[in-house]
Amino acid sequence: MIFPGKKLRVLVVDDTIVYRSCVSEILKEIPEVELVGVAHNGQIALAKVASLTPDLLTLDIEMPVMNGLEVLAELRKRHPRVGAIMLSTLTADGSEMTMKALELGAFDFILKPQAGTLAENKRRIKDLLQPMLAAYARSHFVKNLGAMPPPAKPIRPAPRPAVSVSAGSGPKRPPSEIVAIGVSTGGPNALGQMLPMLPGNLGVPVLVVQHMPPVFTKSLAASLDKKCALTIKEAEEGEAIKANIVYIAPGGKQMKLVADAGGTHRRIRITNDPPENSCRPSADYMFRSIADYYVGRTTAVIMTGMGSDGTKGLVILKNKGAYVIAQDEPTCVVYGMPKAPTEAGIVDCVAPLGKIADEIVKTLR
Repeated sequence: MIFPGKKLRVLVVDDTIVYRSCVSEILKEIPEVELVGVAHNGQIALAKVASLTPDLLTLDIEMPVMNGLEVLAELRKRHPRVGAIMLSTLTADGSEMTMKALELGAFDFILKPQAGTLAENKRRIKDLLQPMLAAYARSHFVKNLGAMPPPAKPIRPAPRPAVSVSAGSGPKRPPSEIVAIGVSTGGPNALGQMLPMLPGNLGVPVLVVQHMPPVFTKSLAASLDKKCALTIKEAEEGEAIKANIVYIAPGGKQMKLVADAGGTHRRIRITNDPPENSCRPSADYMFRSIADYYVGRTTAVIMTGMGSDGTKGLVILKNKGAYVIAQDEPTCVVYGMPKAPTEAGIVDCVAPLGKIADEIVKTLR
């Protein structure tokens, strides 16, 4: 069920009749969704938003008359409670426009399939779109009902007995020498707010898994690099990790740490290992690789996102003495990835988005 007692009202906007029809058919197959209309360009879409009052648009980025970015800008001004899920293409231009769309408030995006039969492509889109619609509905209806509490100050919950953890995470732990971050839905904007708050002389490397397809992570890194005192880059195979650099795992690949030939330095390994939790890159995969190399000297951060990727890796890190920070529910776009480790009692600090950078810095001093 997407949200108890509510139907999500969706307007489909795409200049291609194939995708308008495909997405419309998918929405009609989901009982908790109401397809309220379609539009073949942004100008018509805005007129229909005013008359049909949808909760959400599925929105093509590249359209004539008024493109998806222009629609998003108008939505922010005129209809701020109406969300959007973007349909994008796997190209450099498509990825850059998608980053801009996320900055303008788009909830998330899916890729238009590049090959396959109509039936195969419809199945791929539905597999991606349906959980996204459910996540958006939970966020949208809860916030509009006023049920979300205001952002809280950072709290340090007492560990619960659900997970057995070592004593290495106590108050006498040494300063961390690496920061590892896992994030998904809502991540580009969350990283865009949090990373600029970190000082340029942070003194440690930062590794990030953001769930994204190929090409898009390079655009994300370029966008973030312009905003931050730290250097932000897409990670490369074999490079030695250095302080004051943020390494973003390449989309469609797995990223882990390995020891160099001398055993004294750490390098990045980019692999084609299978997805974990249906994710590649996977936060669990990266967290697990860090655990043995930085015993008691890791700060792990889990942020907004669907699903539970990262929880198993955090348990391993916690048992190796890591300090775990989770984003709080009110500031998450989707309270999925931080929820399971928080409820399991393996989180040392629950912080609103605006305080996460401060909490990271505290663990390095």
